[in-house]
Amino acid sequence: MNKVTIDVGLVQRMVAQQFPKFKDLPITPVATSGWDNRTFHIGKEMLVRIPSAEGYAAQVDKEHKWLPRLAPLLPLKIPEPLAMGQPTDEYPWKWSIYRWLEGDAVASKNLSEADSCKIATSLAQFMISLEGINAIDGPPAGLHNFYRGGSLKHYDIETRQAITDLRNKIDTNLATELWERGLASNWQNAPVWVHGDVSAGNLLLKNNLLHSVIDFGMLGVGDPACDLVIAWTLFKGKSRDAFRDALTLDPDTWARGRAWAFWKSAIVASNMTNTNSVEINQCWRVIDEVLADYNN
Repeated sequence: MNKVTIDVGLVQRMVAQQFPKFKDLPITPVATSGWDNRTFHIGKEMLVRIPSAEGYAAQVDKEHKWLPRLAPLLPLKIPEPLAMGQPTDEYPWKWSIYRWLEGDAVASKNLSEADSCKIATSLAQFMISLEGINAIDGPPAGLHNFYRGGSLKHYDIETRQAITDLRNKIDTNLATELWERGLASNWQNAPVWVHGDVSAGNLLLKNNLLHSVIDFGMLGVGDPACDLVIAWTLFKGKSRDAFRDALTLDPDTWARGRAWAFWKSAIVASNMTNTNSVEINQCWRVIDEVLADYNN
């Protein structure tokens, strides 16, 4: 996916042209910017969020439409869209200004087991609330969210290729069994809201308590299994048990969630995606976690 070069100068020019009341506010990159979007502070109370490639551009309209409707019904804070920017001669897609949400990403913290359990329970309660919101008009899984909430079959070919590529590094028979167990079922209930990218970088803490959930670019409606990935990417031991116990989901849904976690980690570990060594190392840990969890 071809990406656009986005820097402070570009953001300053777009803000000055389209939102002149903000033109004198300082603009600086956030400490850690995501892959789908480039994010910048604008003053102390706002951020600019700019899709980095065409495949992520549809997220802007979706977030502006749905986040204000979902926010009052959720127990934690989520991003608040303030303004939508338009394409320019320098940048081809829509972009957003949001209110800044304070907090430390879970990914940046070294948490105790007790704190991790509290976070796991709070996150489960958030997900239950999200899934309980009327989803009848919500956007079904598709290209806009890379099929989060949809069928694992969309990623069957590349997952099997990843397993083959990793044949000298993992138990391919166990991995194939895990994957096929996930493929063997589908969500049997009405579609529900899914965040689509519940990860340690998208969970913000205050005083080591879960305070807000950010980055709803993968938002959609469908099968909630994709949101269970966090059980293996962040939680372990007692915190994973706390997360699992707080959610009333059937074993088939957990099997699909495990398969979602394996898919993403396997394609990264097998170098199917452009990523860095830190993320690759993390993916190896997740592969070990999901295979061990499945084997028990």
